[in-house]
Amino acid sequence: MKESTPPQRLLSLDTLRGFDMFWISGGEEIFHVLAKVTGWSWAIVLAHQFTHPDWNGFRAYDLIFPTFLFMAGVSTPFSLGSRLEKGVPQKELLRKVVQRGLLLVFLGIIYNNGIFQTEWHNMRYPSVLARIGLAGMFAQIIYLYTNKKTRWIWFGGLLIGYYLFMTFYPVPGCGAGMLTMECNPASYFDRMLIPGRLHLTIHDPEGLISTFPAIATGLMGIFAGELLRTSEEIISKNTKVTYLVFAGIISLLVCLVWDFFFPINKNLWTSSFVLCAGGFSVLLLALFYWVVDVLNYRKWTLFFVVIGMNSIVIYMVGSFISFNYTANALFGGLLSYLPEPAGEVGKIIAFIIVQWAFMCLLFRNKLFLKV
Repeated sequence: MKESTPPQRLLSLDTLRGFDMFWISGGEEIFHVLAKVTGWSWAIVLAHQFTHPDWNGFRAYDLIFPTFLFMAGVSTPFSLGSRLEKGVPQKELLRKVVQRGLLLVFLGIIYNNGIFQTEWHNMRYPSVLARIGLAGMFAQIIYLYTNKKTRWIWFGGLLIGYYLFMTFYPVPGCGAGMLTMECNPASYFDRMLIPGRLHLTIHDPEGLISTFPAIATGLMGIFAGELLRTSEEIISKNTKVTYLVFAGIISLLVCLVWDFFFPINKNLWTSSFVLCAGGFSVLLLALFYWVVDVLNYRKWTLFFVVIGMNSIVIYMVGSFISFNYTANALFGGLLSYLPEPAGEVGKIIAFIIVQWAFMCLLFRNKLFLKV
């Protein structure tokens, strides 16, 4: 199938990435504060959606992490595919892919533990960034060295293989088929293989074993990216949107059926969770692509693009810079004159304004952390 390399980045992808990161960089707190200070039923419902289930289940907050990994997959055919077409050797691209993956693992370790602040035996090595780095790295390696048919085989093999492993491997003292936090095979092997500490002592939601199905999340993004990169002479933009919507709905339907046998569980990144989060991610991509790149409504995108172009920075910067201090210094006096409910909401908005202004400063000066 003929493909064309677009002259610029997909604005819809940068916008969606910024929209995704906005919710873990302060956006979700708006609903939590509104629910707390007003008791409005709609705010309580939305605030509940911005929490994680204790174990099985799915809420909107569970979508943020896999959507970011999904988008890393979407960008792969644009970044690696164009270089392959220009004749860049696979080995050179492989080196860059591995370097990026390991760098994200390293940044995740710093994010969790600081620099020389934590004793070796108390360090937590798994992280969100490590999951993105490793799963994205292996998905990109599969992209580099396989054709489209083989990638689909990898995708199905990862999901089915993980299901079979989690269902039929007998954990000592527990037996097979038990997917509790204590007795599931992924946590059991993580306890044996991962040094330092696990996030929940006996389990880590970003553990080593559950990284394998996360590769399938990256592959779902690659499939979507290959579709979007296909020449418009072959598939029109509107048809691409239709295909994405159809794929997203099919993924959600399969996920609902699989949930009866292999519950949707973000902590274990179950195969049903891959399809559930992936289905919603595909639908979000279809919506943003349709609005931004098909209908060409772009004026509203700047707020999110500023965040999306420096997504790793927005994720890590809160550990090193106190935006709350700056927001209080700039707006605290004014907010003190407001009634308490309005003041509490105002603090969150002030925090978001200050943080966004910092990101905008980086954006205007073309300062981007490229990993």
